[in-house]
Amino acid sequence: ISVWFPAQFAELRRMCLSHCGGEAAFCASLSRCHRWWEPRGGKSNSFFAKTRDDRFIVKQLSLAERKSFQEIAPKYFAHLARATRDRQPTCLAKIMGVFTVRLEREKAMDLLVMENVFYERSLSPVYDLKGSERARWCKDDPNDPTTVLLDENLKRSILSAPLLVESGAHAALMKALWADTAFLAGQGVMDYSLIVGVDSPNGALVVGIIDFLRQYTWDKALERWVKSVGMGQDPRKAPTIQSPRDYCKRFRGAMASYFTCVPAQGDVPAPLDVSAGLAD
Repeated sequence: ISVWFPAQFAELRRMCLSHCGGEAAFCASLSRCHRWWEPRGGKSNSFFAKTRDDRFIVKQLSLAERKSFQEIAPKYFAHLARATRDRQPTCLAKIMGVFTVRLEREKAMDLLVMENVFYERSLSPVYDLKGSERARWCKDDPNDPTTVLLDENLKRSILSAPLLVESGAHAALMKALWADTAFLAGQGVMDYSLIVGVDSPNGALVVGIIDFLRQYTWDKALERWVKSVGMGQDPRKAPTIQSPRDYCKRFRGAMASYFTCVPAQGDVPAPLDVSAGLAD
C-alpha cells in the first residue's frame, strides 16, 4: 500500500477526527468494509465500498481523477486549512486519504477515502444537485429511501414543500458554497454535485459537495460542444458539462433558488420606509 501525501492527510485527519477516536478509529473503520457497495444516483462504473460503521466511503479513482487530484491536492489542503483556521464553513465532503493498493496478480487500484456526509443520519428524500435541467429527472420511486432524486424532482417538490433554512444558517450555507465553488473553479474543476438529505424528524438539512475531482480537460470540452448542438442559449438547458466558470455560476444560481431563507425565531425585520427612493 502506498500512501499519497501522508503528512498532509495525517494533519487533516487530526483536525477532523480528533473528537471521534482520531487515527486509530480511522484505521479501525477501514479494516471493516462492505465490498462493492453501489451508491444510487451516479453513473460511475468505479469500485465503491463503505465502512461497516458507515463513517467513510471508499472510491476507486479513474485515471483522469488521479491526475486531477495530484494537481489540486496542495491547494485542497490549503483551502481546508484556511477554512479551519478562520472558522469559516465549508461544504466540501472531506477526502481523508488516498492510497494505491497493489495485490498479488491483480492490477493496482488508486482508492480515495471520503467522509460519509450522511453518517448517523436517516434521511429522506435525498437529492443530487448540479444546477442543470438537462437529464436531471429521476424516474425511480421517490418513496423508496434508497432513491436519489435530481434537480427537476426537487424543483417540482419545492412548489409545495420548499426547503426552508433559517436566515443565519442560510447565510452560512451560501458563504460556504460561494467560497468552495470559487476554489473549485480556480482549479479548473466542474461537474461536482451538492448532495442534500432531508432530516425531517430533526427539522434539518444535511449537505455536502461531492465528485469534485473532474477538471475541464479537452475531452470534456469536446463532450460539451457535441451535446450543445441544437440546444439554444438557455444555460439551464445546456449540457451538464460546462467550463469551470460557467458551471460555477449556474451552480450558484441554482442552489440559491433551491433554498428558501426564512427569519430565525426572534428575528425582527427592519421596518420598510415607504418614502425610500422618492424625491421630496
